[in-house]
Amino acid sequence: MTDKSMSVLNELKKTVFFDLLNAMGRVFIIVRYSEDVQVGTRGFLPAERENGLVLVFNTKMSFTWHDDGVIEAKLIFGTKSEDCLIPVDHIIAVYLPELQTQFITTYAAAAAVTPAPEAAPAVQPEASDVIESKILKVDFTKKKKK
Repeated sequence: MTDKSMSVLNELKKTVFFDLLNAMGRVFIIVRYSEDVQVGTRGFLPAERENGLVLVFNTKMSFTWHDDGVIEAKLIFGTKSEDCLIPVDHIIAVYLPELQTQFITTYAAAAAVTPAPEAAPAVQPEASDVIESKILKVDFTKKKKK
């Protein structure tokens, strides 16, 4: 992804984030694991390293979305407050269950390119297979209490 397209994507994340926050007073994000993401002394739990960390922001919180693309916030985990720095590049989803709304981005780490041997051409998976394997299905419907 080029720097320009990454910049456009990060600006879109910011727009969706603040639009949802202003609409309902809170917004959820999913942050993928990276050493660049700082979650105080808590860090990422093993499951969060694999699946991402869900964070909730609301209009009563004090946080800053810096021009350099980093969210700075003091977030509460259980009873402990943690200083957090979240580079926007590592936000993979912005969502709001009440509006049944999700903005999801895909992330593919830059892998080292190894040329395939001449005798064995590389087999590429169908585009639809790749997309299907990356779709996260979430059911935001509320169940009625009996």
